[in-house]
Amino acid sequence: MMSYLDLIFGLLGNFVSLMVFLAPVPTFIQIYKKKSTEGFQSVPYVVGLFSAMLWIYYALLKTDTTLLITINSVGCFVHTAYISFYLCYAPKSARLQTGMLILLLNIIGMSLIVVLTYFLADGSTRGNIVGWICLIFSLCVFVAPLFILRQVIRTKSVEYMPFLLSLFLTISAVMWFFYGLLRKDYNIAIPNVVGFTFGVIQMVLYVIYKGAKKAMEERLPEIQVDAQKNSEIREQIIDAVTLSALVCPEIVPALPQLVRRDNFDLQNEINIATST
Repeated sequence: MMSYLDLIFGLLGNFVSLMVFLAPVPTFIQIYKKKSTEGFQSVPYVVGLFSAMLWIYYALLKTDTTLLITINSVGCFVHTAYISFYLCYAPKSARLQTGMLILLLNIIGMSLIVVLTYFLADGSTRGNIVGWICLIFSLCVFVAPLFILRQVIRTKSVEYMPFLLSLFLTISAVMWFFYGLLRKDYNIAIPNVVGFTFGVIQMVLYVIYKGAKKAMEERLPEIQVDAQKNSEIREQIIDAVTLSALVCPEIVPALPQLVRRDNFDLQNEINIATST
């Protein structure tokens, strides 16, 4: 039976998670205005949809999990809307890639999890197995930002790590940790310990490096960067961010703009070159 304290943390978790889900709205406004996805990735939204579907399945196997179902139902709706909107403006190759990913992950992958757990386990065992799957997947979600943190440390720039998003994710992790702890559901609580830890690290790095860009602007006239090295660095950043997007549905909603190949900031490349 849910206590008042569970209810409070669950409602707060729903609210903060909703803010995180809505983080990509400015990205899609930009896509709508330009009538083009311009290299934005659909991977974060497809993986986000899978994550929401997985948690709903877990919640249905447990009792008194209304708040877990509500927020992930909203997540399914929001990510489906993002994907549909993306497909309207994406080039043919991107549409095919997105369709293939949806087929493999959201249809085949999710169906296998449901069918195998349904026929190979029963009762509480089924819930425990799905809970472990959710726990492992969530740990991947929270560990993925290490790739972004590495770039922040190397570049000494927080340009690609929005502070507000880090703050909301940290608060969300706190809310869901206490919700899971009070309900003694450690599949929910444990991953959010990791989420809170990395959220705090992100905010600390933001405070440390937020003044780095201004300092580099003062040195800009004195710096010259080799063009070939710039290209190699750009590819490294793209690979790191894309990999983060692949396993991080909760954090990367605001990050797809990072993988735009035609709009990387030269200042960021200069920061990398001068830090080596």
